[in-house]
Amino acid sequence: MCGIVGAVSERDVHGILLEGLRRLEYRGYDSAGMAVRQADGSINRAREVGKVSALADFVEQNPCKGPLGIAHTRWATHGEPSQINAHPHMSGERLAIVHNGIIENYQELREALMAEGFEFTSQTDTEVVVHLIEKEYRVAGNVLQAVRAAIAQLRGAYALAVLHADEPDHLVVCREGSPLVIGVGIGEHFIASDQLALLPVTDRFMFLEEGDLADIRRDGVTIWDREGTPVERVVTRFEHGIDSADKGEFRHYMLKEIYEQPKVIKATMEGRITDRRVLEQALGTGANELLADVRHVQIIACGTSYHAGMVARYWIEELAGIACSVEVASEYRYRKHVIQPDTLFLCISQSGETADTLAALRQAKQAGFRAALAICNVPGSSLVRESDLVIMTHAGPEIGVASTKAFTTQLVSLLIFTLALARHNGLSEEREADIVTALHQLPGQIDDALALDGKIAELSRAFIDKNHSLFLGRGAMYPVAMEGALKLKEISYIHAEAYPAGELKHGPLALVDSEMPVVTVAPNNELLEKLKSNLEEVRARGGELFVFADGDAELKEQPGIHVMQIPGVHSITAPIVYTLPLQLLSYHVAVLKGTDVDQPRNLAKSVTVE
Repeated sequence: MCGIVGAVSERDVHGILLEGLRRLEYRGYDSAGMAVRQADGSINRAREVGKVSALADFVEQNPCKGPLGIAHTRWATHGEPSQINAHPHMSGERLAIVHNGIIENYQELREALMAEGFEFTSQTDTEVVVHLIEKEYRVAGNVLQAVRAAIAQLRGAYALAVLHADEPDHLVVCREGSPLVIGVGIGEHFIASDQLALLPVTDRFMFLEEGDLADIRRDGVTIWDREGTPVERVVTRFEHGIDSADKGEFRHYMLKEIYEQPKVIKATMEGRITDRRVLEQALGTGANELLADVRHVQIIACGTSYHAGMVARYWIEELAGIACSVEVASEYRYRKHVIQPDTLFLCISQSGETADTLAALRQAKQAGFRAALAICNVPGSSLVRESDLVIMTHAGPEIGVASTKAFTTQLVSLLIFTLALARHNGLSEEREADIVTALHQLPGQIDDALALDGKIAELSRAFIDKNHSLFLGRGAMYPVAMEGALKLKEISYIHAEAYPAGELKHGPLALVDSEMPVVTVAPNNELLEKLKSNLEEVRARGGELFVFADGDAELKEQPGIHVMQIPGVHSITAPIVYTLPLQLLSYHVAVLKGTDVDQPRNLAKSVTVE
């Protein structure tokens, strides 16, 4: 979850490192630090607890300048957030490293290194790595060979960047299970855990593969694969605009990203649908032949992506008539499985580096699934590179920790996939054309939902002094309710849970009273009348209802029932549109409560550890 930035240049790089950290702060923000080799040959290290701004303030008063440096923003896994646990870590005064990931055998390595006289000052697994590299450096006499020898002894996931004061012309980097990208410049090169960090200095990137080791110099990059064979990695250009990393006129990234949804949904559909049908070849080479054989779909995801998968299950089983299972990746990977013949393994991840989802994919590739399909937002990510078919969501960089536009573009991508799959299983041309038309209408309908922002902001005042809330939905709207509850708890810290509305009588109804606001999504579909009965159960217990309803649902404002009318939408695309009001509700509640909307406590954007 942490962020890495590094640079080797002829110019001073400390400003590049700081700006890179600011752009990576969504990945981890309990401490930040940098190490720069200075003109006098020494390494100047600066570390501060808290956000990158604290490090920037310190560096302004205590200059940390030079042409070679590494930097890091941390989300704690080993050891509390503190200055001594912050990166970079050093062994002696000449060797510094930054590290993302988790070293599983760090304890046994620590004990062995302590027995050899190495002193530890932190509780991190990273300090084990820097001392191990120092040990090997004493034998090999150069950083490259020392890193190669050290990583052979590590178990776990890591991305490493290594700097030695005695070798001032290069950085050594490697990756295993954690992402690392090389930024290509002219007379200078850069490294980062995400392209976003380097957009101010380059738009050309090379993505390291699993097991790669690289030597980064001003005038070039040399890469070796896991077997030690020199390899070339393709240089690609970044696809998203630089301004996507700026808040612009918006107070928070989250609000900006909510308002970007009409645009990014349209981008996600471009080139994949005509006016009447889905272009299934847009899913990748061989998609037509592969989808014809699929008889079962296994969806794996985490968090918000898991909710997208739950919505997709309703679509797949209704439109394609194919059984679909949805499971949380962290649970799936640790149990035995019964794999149905011709099962497609479908992974969903915003970052493409979610540790549990990646581990499940790699496990699945050995287990006999028909093929693997990834739905992802990051073109060069591990999930994309390791899957047979890919649907990119084109959401652009999402900075806010609470996912918004990534979720809705995942839903659009999943619906496009469902239609392509359903075509091989009896979906009529008329039915497909009807849903494709509804997809084309989505951007305008989402604009209509965004027009309710002011009214939702007023509605949110009712939540300021509440500690708990309940979200209800039926059918495909139940996962939407789950996503709404997740957003509220993530950024406002109000305890929020979602239930299928029909389950009220089986327990949750005991919690309903005047202090428990109940939020309900009520499109005009075949379950509406049953949902109305559930709402009456809430009112009979004194509960206060906040209903987001279709204008034709005939739900009226009355004491204890607040109705927000949503423009009429197609029943299939309704989960996408009804997500928007819940995002806005959570946002405005969080603003009123004064929480950190973009960087909620204890959470990080890209979950690259278990």
